[in-house]
Amino acid sequence: MRLAFVLSCSVALLDAVGTASAQDWTKSKWGPNDEIGAANYMKPELVVKAAGLVKTGKTYALGIPVDSKTPAYPPRAFKVTIVQPGQAGIPGLGPNKTTYNDDIIEGWVGVGSQLDGLGHLGIEHVYYNGNKLADFADPTGLKKLGIEKVPPMVTRGVLLDMAAHYGTDVVKEGTAFNVKEIEEVAKKQGVEIRQGDVVIFHTGWLSLIGKDDKRYSAGEPGLGVEGAKYLTGKGVVAVGADTWGLEVLPFESKNIFEVHQILLAMNGTYILENLDTAELAKDKAYEFLFVLGQPRFKGGVQSMINPVAIR
Repeated sequence: MRLAFVLSCSVALLDAVGTASAQDWTKSKWGPNDEIGAANYMKPELVVKAAGLVKTGKTYALGIPVDSKTPAYPPRAFKVTIVQPGQAGIPGLGPNKTTYNDDIIEGWVGVGSQLDGLGHLGIEHVYYNGNKLADFADPTGLKKLGIEKVPPMVTRGVLLDMAAHYGTDVVKEGTAFNVKEIEEVAKKQGVEIRQGDVVIFHTGWLSLIGKDDKRYSAGEPGLGVEGAKYLTGKGVVAVGADTWGLEVLPFESKNIFEVHQILLAMNGTYILENLDTAELAKDKAYEFLFVLGQPRFKGGVQSMINPVAIR
């Protein structure tokens, strides 16, 4: 059963990129030692060109606030505890009575707005560039593909407003974005998806948090298998959305998180989840300078993020 699943994924990749061998997905085109995948597309000249998109100076925080009530993929949870170390029973430290607060975070990294690293998801324990779980995973941190390896993402961002395309505030769960839908929206908005871009979908799904958490967590609209192959074929650095899992749920087939496999394991394309895209969509900001410098948790699989879009 497992072998059939792996072969089906390999065949899917063959259809997408026309490789000669079913095992070619385990070999990065950037060499056997590559650990950053599609981030290799971000060249200095691309950064300079993307910076030219800034015309108004308006900035957009794409990360969402996170607390203990933020819904997350189970069993993930998150909690902040505020403490005043060594200050109990005294007016403050020293003659000037200094007081301060510190915070302790208890929880999973994959809560709220997040970056999925290349060590997050694989195929039968094989991950990006053929790295086998037994060789690089350790309870104290990944020995390869750690989130600290991801370079700053400074590139052109493209927003695809799927909610506007479907004429709704919240796109219905189970709605898949594939080649037809992606190309139609891009054409309607007058934007071209290019190598080195970060492509982000706006669906309105994030607006369900705090209003209908059960529906938010049960499914979502999102990227389909064909759409994932299309975007990796374009050479994008990352794909994101205002949803918790990026890809369409219910899934298009019996395969589980196949879009994640195509993006992360097969192509080294990063995933950005739970992005706050509402203001970008409201302003019809369809292209912008995208900036992300994630916390560099050494050996980490994911990272909480607050990317910034600048127009």
